Amino acid sequence: MNIDRRTMLHESALGFGSLALTSLMSDEGVAGDQRMLTAPAAHHTPTANSIIFLFMSGGPGQTDTFDPKPALEELDGLRVPDSIVSTIPDIPRSGVDSKLFASPFTFRQYGDSGIPVSSLYPHTAEMADELCVVRSMNHRVPVHGPGECIALTGTGVGDRPSIGAWTSYGLGSQTKNLPGFMVFLSNSTGPVPQLPGWGAGFLPARYQGTLVDGNKGVPYTDMPAGYTEANRRQQLSFINEMNRRHLERLGPDAELEARIASYELGYRMQASAPEVFDVASESNHTRDMYGLDDKETSEFGTHCLLARRLVERGVRCIQLRNGGWDAHSSLQSNHLNGGARTDKPIAGLIQDLKQRGLLETTLIVWGGEFGRTPTIEGSRTGSSRGRDHSPAGYSMWLAGGGVKGGRIIGATDELGYVPVERPLAPADMHATLLHALGIDQHRLSWNNNNRVEIPTVFGGEVIQEVFS
Repeated sequence: MNIDRRTMLHESALGFGSLALTSLMSDEGVAGDQRMLTAPAAHHTPTANSIIFLFMSGGPGQTDTFDPKPALEELDGLRVPDSIVSTIPDIPRSGVDSKLFASPFTFRQYGDSGIPVSSLYPHTAEMADELCVVRSMNHRVPVHGPGECIALTGTGVGDRPSIGAWTSYGLGSQTKNLPGFMVFLSNSTGPVPQLPGWGAGFLPARYQGTLVDGNKGVPYTDMPAGYTEANRRQQLSFINEMNRRHLERLGPDAELEARIASYELGYRMQASAPEVFDVASESNHTRDMYGLDDKETSEFGTHCLLARRLVERGVRCIQLRNGGWDAHSSLQSNHLNGGARTDKPIAGLIQDLKQRGLLETTLIVWGGEFGRTPTIEGSRTGSSRGRDHSPAGYSMWLAGGGVKGGRIIGATDELGYVPVERPLAPADMHATLLHALGIDQHRLSWNNNNRVEIPTVFGGEVIQEVFS
């Protein structure tokens, strides 16, 4: 029977925690988890080393951002034509009995590619030739929590590993001083952030995302008062020795192994993390590029800048979650605020990565848990008009990391309800992200209660057009 490296480590008597404590000491005498420091061989040549997922929580409307529908302007205020109703499958909360709602935003074409982008994103639009817009994303769960879980884990139940956790497990970390998967939350006014979106699910806890405060950095990484690096090392060595003895008696225990690894990583971060999160040294040009000194863009702009700094230092996966896109009423003001918060920072991130030669190895992904209906929710009128949730057809885009920019994949019907060309599911997007990192989703697995689990549990194929 052939046993590969991953299986050997998973099934060894003491697991990763024992390896971390007994065989791996750095030059400074710091123990570490070798698997988290040395990435296993990729299944194929990767096009990207890192992923930055720009998650717009709440559901930005596809017909208000990257999928213009001129027919909505002609039919604004009218009922959905029977010819369209007859082609729409049974979709919860479809709003087909409501009146149609033309986008309050204008579209125009940008770049050599001529990709149309909404007036919500004028700065990002200037990067149109770097974007690969996917207009045919779809699933069938119209509720925020489960929808967010589908978008980030593959199912709506919330019990599976996030895509970031699979990435950390599959490739290890490129840096010994920072977590391999880090998460930032901004404008968390709703919907409520879903913990599974950066959780480890049934994978060992060490692969979960580290939640970061954009202003303060990684929590609890300041050196305690009265400690020097030397006596802090002595303290942690003693704690680790006690944990090692407990682990020997207890046997394999993912939670304890994760705790052991976290102590060591925490020690390293006490030296390295403060510098990473200190943006005072950045030039005025860079600060302006990300909008750091403007109230609207300061928070998300800081997160985007930190994502660039983390990519430079080898962090594998970074999720930037921006909430507040849920527009059941007053869509125009809601989406204007969402665009104002995120547009300039996103464009700055793409520009900054490109000028530093990092865009070609960093995959950026933009999107939410679903889109919004092309109809008015309820009987609201004027500026109070909003849209309901619409998972049956929505848009995402990718840039960098081997992506062929300046193109559009898939299409929705003339009103933006459902895909009529190249329908794609979140699992297809996950397979594509993993593929960019050199991971074949069919060859990455974990034995969970005697069931072999892979990242794309309900199927999912690589969207090959993204790369060619």
